[in-house]
Amino acid sequence: MDTKLILMLMFISGFSIYTLYSQTTYSIVAVDTITGEVGSAGASCVDLDRFGFETDDFVGELFPGAGAINTQAWYIPQNQQNASQKFESGKTPDQILQWLTKNDAEDNPDFRQYGVVRMTENGVRAAAFTGDSTISYAGQIVGDYYAIQGNILSGRDVLERMEEAFLNTEGDLTCKLLAAMEAAAFPGADTRCLGNITSSLFAYLKVARQNDSKGKPSVLYSVRTAMGDEKEPVILLRDKMREAGLCR
Repeated sequence: MDTKLILMLMFISGFSIYTLYSQTTYSIVAVDTITGEVGSAGASCVDLDRFGFETDDFVGELFPGAGAINTQAWYIPQNQQNASQKFESGKTPDQILQWLTKNDAEDNPDFRQYGVVRMTENGVRAAAFTGDSTISYAGQIVGDYYAIQGNILSGRDVLERMEEAFLNTEGDLTCKLLAAMEAAAFPGADTRCLGNITSSLFAYLKVARQNDSKGKPSVLYSVRTAMGDEKEPVILLRDKMREAGLCR
């Protein structure tokens, strides 16, 4: 039995808590070159309460005034920490991804997925990586100032819907990210949640302004639900943000 199949069986059976919660399914990182805002948003069909996660936005890391990184698919904190260090050392998105794939914390880069966007003196650079052993459908879309990536999806249309909504929505970066998330909020976008009649079990969105301190973004909203609730977390996230006066 090959390694990929063993890991998939572990994931499905719940044999390994680590593999069960480590996936994060669809996400986006982006920057606004005019305002200097940087943002990250994502969702997944994982019950975070079951495993005692304190935060819902752990896969996204923002660097105020500079860029953002999302680390997902068999998530390992060490890989995220390494990505952050390389970002802060000044490396480009492509250089960061090249280093991560050569220096994976468990020597299994084919199971990982990343999205990176960075503002430089010469313009914005964006890049993404999807390992060959991530669970299908898995893929990415990279634009001039954003990267959209996902795994365990119903199909590429999840990413395409996100991109279309992001590009065609008016407003600030926060509202564009929210629109991208709403576009993927249909049952089974993450195939594990089809029986729950939702796209996912938790969702988050955060945006840092230029003068924000690292780890304290001006915008940070999240929602988590459990399997069986049959409540769409992205819609709950939208409602929470609208109650706060955002993106009406």
